[in-house]
Amino acid sequence: MSLFNFWKKEDNLFDENITIEETRFVVLDTETTGFDYENDRILCIGALALQNGIIAIQDSLEIYIEQDHYDKSTAQIHGILKAFVINRPSESEGLEKFLAFLGDSIIIAHHTVFDITMINKALERNGFPLLSNLTLDTASLYKRTLIKSHLFERKDHYTLDDLADKFDISKKDRHTALGDAYITAIAFLKIVKKLKEKKVINLNQLFK
Repeated sequence: MSLFNFWKKEDNLFDENITIEETRFVVLDTETTGFDYENDRILCIGALALQNGIIAIQDSLEIYIEQDHYDKSTAQIHGILKAFVINRPSESEGLEKFLAFLGDSIIIAHHTVFDITMINKALERNGFPLLSNLTLDTASLYKRTLIKSHLFERKDHYTLDDLADKFDISKKDRHTALGDAYITAIAFLKIVKKLKEKKVINLNQLFK
């Protein structure tokens, strides 16, 4: 049965019997030609499934998208060269593969707004409906693990590097879409563990 058949139209999104562990999450990251939602394009989407506390590397997706738009300056960050991959699907074909993989899973990303907006802009260009999946942001969730004290200086923004350093996660594949999705998935599991140390939490409370 679909996860979203358990949605409630009350204060809680989900039936209390639905646990974090049994829920299928899709952790994703995009590498793009830049940060302009209107003019830049997605170079690559990396996504992997997370369920029962297991990061399913075998249940993952990495799509390099064919395009005309290219920015040499951003290649220094993500390392994707114009002729890096010979066989690339069109943007429309890549999105179809991504949507089939995603299904109705909950999306997890770091600074989710950027990735979701870039994907939605691509969906809109190609005549697809916008994403309706629920989303979680590891940057926001991480802040909930921090001690509230005047002795501790909290930052407004925490990067994925900040979380990788905090949780001692390898940054070997940093700035690749699938590599960053993997780091984000590990960080999410570490965050959930810390939140559970503070108090028992369920799926609904992740969205509070």
